[in-house]
Amino acid sequence: MNMSMHFVDSSSVTLLFKFWDVHGPAGMVLSVFVVLLLTVFYELLKVLKVWLGEQAVPTPPPRHPPEALGSSDALASSPSESSLGSTVQQEPAKKKWLRHSLQAAIHVIHVTLGYMLMLCVMSYNVWIFLGVIAGSIIGYFVAFPLFSRYS
Repeated sequence: MNMSMHFVDSSSVTLLFKFWDVHGPAGMVLSVFVVLLLTVFYELLKVLKVWLGEQAVPTPPPRHPPEALGSSDALASSPSESSLGSTVQQEPAKKKWLRHSLQAAIHVIHVTLGYMLMLCVMSYNVWIFLGVIAGSIIGYFVAFPLFSRYS
């Protein structure tokens, strides 16, 4: 087996598994497209992990605007600092466990996919490497607005 330790621009490569043996330009284009999609999915999983983590943190009720605090009616109707903590609803234990299990499963998929993409890059094929880079750019470009919407 001849493994190169520098980048080559060949249209022949074996990726990850023996059955993913690419020979020819059509197979290389298809393989680059698959790797690109896997990288986009990898970036979307990062956003999903962060979003699930933020959903687990309870949010306190909204505070009154500062200008409303000047009147005595606003002060009488606003909750005290000590009662604010009791208005935050806690998640039931079963829901917390399910959320944590989902986060763990997503983490395993995320790490596995990351290592698979790393091994694809370690094939030292320029086209596969560019597919991973392009997928990362596209994935971040698509996922960033989703992340900023939830933060």
